[in-house]
Amino acid sequence: MTENLLLKPSRPVGIIGYGAYVPRYRIPATEIARVWKGGGAVPIKEKSVPGLDEDVATMSIEAARNAIARAGIHAHQLRAVWVGSESHPYAVKPTSTIVAEAIGVVPHIQAGDWEFACKAGTEAMVAAMGLVGSEMADYALAIGMDTAQGKPGDALEYTAAAGGAAFVIGPAEKSLAVIEATYSYVTDTPDFWRRAYQKYPEHGSRFTGEPAYFEHVSKATETLMGELGTTPDDYDYAIFHQPNAKFPTRAAKMLGFKQEQWEPGLLAPVIGNTYSGAAIIGLTATLDIAKPGDRILMTSFGSGAGADCMSILVTDELLNRRDKALKTQDYIARRKEIDYATYARMRGKITMK
Repeated sequence: MTENLLLKPSRPVGIIGYGAYVPRYRIPATEIARVWKGGGAVPIKEKSVPGLDEDVATMSIEAARNAIARAGIHAHQLRAVWVGSESHPYAVKPTSTIVAEAIGVVPHIQAGDWEFACKAGTEAMVAAMGLVGSEMADYALAIGMDTAQGKPGDALEYTAAAGGAAFVIGPAEKSLAVIEATYSYVTDTPDFWRRAYQKYPEHGSRFTGEPAYFEHVSKATETLMGELGTTPDDYDYAIFHQPNAKFPTRAAKMLGFKQEQWEPGLLAPVIGNTYSGAAIIGLTATLDIAKPGDRILMTSFGSGAGADCMSILVTDELLNRRDKALKTQDYIARRKEIDYATYARMRGKITMK
């Protein structure tokens, strides 16, 4: 292996501001089980559900506003708005332009939508690192957001949730957390897919664990740590993509991380799998409690398949900006429980034609 495996921009970069968004509605997993299986074990406690007036665009706008507030910059200082999702509201029309218009940064802006299953959010972050690191821009906005759906009665329905996060990426010297390096591990592993015109995705059942999730997450994490010369003991927190509670817990233990390292960023049990936002919303929750000098490891995963791993170092500036927007746990605590009928109506599972 060579040092070229790591992605490090010429100009050091970091997170200038961050923000999350989670819808207030929740459906307990036991309610889904009651309708389809009559009870039994469930993979999470409950999941978030978008309201009738919420989609990836509206939720991205809320997260973006939180990130900009924490960044302490004017929105016009952004030179890119990138939105990663697998549930963009339009098949042909960008989500990014809607977000850019709403936060007031048009027309002098680069905008685009990203797709890579559940790691579209970290893909946007890596691209933002490149844009800022090359000095083509000082600030770029990267978002990962989803309103994912699962087929009624399918295992995915228990966890396919809504929410995500946004990050303003900028020069390291102005950041609240420096991104030391990132590494991506990608293969063609068809564990999860949705063809054009299909309403719901399909998955390879147990194939989604091995050789998909666990191979990519472990290889990405091991490679990044190997190239940096770090071990699990060098990190205060570790965040892994969380399609459920079981997968990230097993991955963390396999890689040698302790429960106190990965538990703070594990949100799947109470909000479900937010897909493109699943790893990065765990990062926002971790930044909400981290201290200057803490080191954070984050590994996303996207079916199809690939993983992005980042090593992040918290700076003193975090304490000056953390309270300038709602924390992730504020959104999680702001909940309203709904039943399956209400959930089905909100998610368009009941149609009149």
